[in-house]
Amino acid sequence: MLKDHPKGLMTLFFTEMWERFGFYTMLAVFTLYMDETLGWSDAQKGQIYGLFLGFVYFTPIAGGWIADKFLGYRKTIILGAIILGIGYAMLAFSGPNRIFLFYSALLVMVIGNGLFKANISVLVGNLYEPGSKVKDVGYNIFYMGINLGAFIAPLVATYLHDLFGNYNAAFGAAAFGMFLSLVVFEIWKKNYIYADNKNAAGAANQAMHEASNVSPEKEKERIVALGIIFTIVIFFWMSFHQNGFALTLFAQRSTVMFDWLKPETYATFNPLFILLLTPVIVIFFNWLRKQGKEPSSPAKIGIGMFISGLAMLIMVVASQRGGNADANNMSPNWLISSYFVITIGELFLSPMGLSFVSKVAPARMRGLMMGGWFGATAIGNYLSGFIGSFYNTLSHTQFFMILASLLFLSAIMVRIVLKKLKHATDGA
Repeated sequence: MLKDHPKGLMTLFFTEMWERFGFYTMLAVFTLYMDETLGWSDAQKGQIYGLFLGFVYFTPIAGGWIADKFLGYRKTIILGAIILGIGYAMLAFSGPNRIFLFYSALLVMVIGNGLFKANISVLVGNLYEPGSKVKDVGYNIFYMGINLGAFIAPLVATYLHDLFGNYNAAFGAAAFGMFLSLVVFEIWKKNYIYADNKNAAGAANQAMHEASNVSPEKEKERIVALGIIFTIVIFFWMSFHQNGFALTLFAQRSTVMFDWLKPETYATFNPLFILLLTPVIVIFFNWLRKQGKEPSSPAKIGIGMFISGLAMLIMVVASQRGGNADANNMSPNWLISSYFVITIGELFLSPMGLSFVSKVAPARMRGLMMGGWFGATAIGNYLSGFIGSFYNTLSHTQFFMILASLLFLSAIMVRIVLKKLKHATDGA
């Protein structure tokens, strides 16, 4: 699976894995910490949680611009990793009597993530020559690293809470995860240093990428194409992030309870399925490429939208079969099936979005454009909470049907503009 890929891919794979381990270890207990340790109301917890996630995914726009214009990707990533580690450590020492430290930690983490998140994704794309046929698969492999960290994180967070009896230990583990991320990034820097835009070792590579740029008219066309994709994928994230809201409530209120399968446990299925399915998807894409039938990146995004709509249809049927009653009478297989299908959709969409940005964004503003992808994610995150507020107002059937309809409409929108999107990627 790694034969045709640069060595730097695995360096960035493990760098991102440990960074995501830190983030998701923190996030696994973040709401519980505010609830049990700080004793805050649901309204206050929800406000803090929503604002934090929104800013976390908006600041990569600024972080990408800083890397493009001033520091370069490597130095910006290092700075972001250090700041993130400090933020987690501050959170570990916060408490009811140190609320100022809690709020300060959130601000520090938002800044650190903004510097880190978009730029490591850009660095992955820069490992490959312009026009590389295996870049999409490279992003699939990189994406598996994200989800390996996400899968381990809640398990470690739960173990540490059982061991120490508090959530601060998990925040400390998150800081340690950032330390490991930084160590991997530094020790094996020779594997990726040529992909950095502000490093002497990467001057030839950067010149090659800049030489692949096109006319101002073509560049404008590509930026418009990126804007179209950013707008459309908002609807995916709005639906996908119901895994932390509507799908969790369905697990809590409509699904049969087991000692070994609690509502919060369902969150592990998505990263688990990512790890299991990524090799299958990679083999499938490689086979299609050899047959000359591999879809373009925007086509894969459209397919991912359609598949995700099918996942919501599963929940429509589950709601009609008894889930609407909120009587804890539904088999867990409904939710697990929905997670399985939407994970396939995610693998067609999310890593392909990263690859698409890397392919078509002008070299001089790749960090900024990658930040735009995460900005679209931020809007989707916010809208997931907005539409989630109607979960109890509508029947569950109606709620999931709305999500399915939006996803299918988004898939149709991609199909309508696919020719335009493919034309924008000519030569990329």
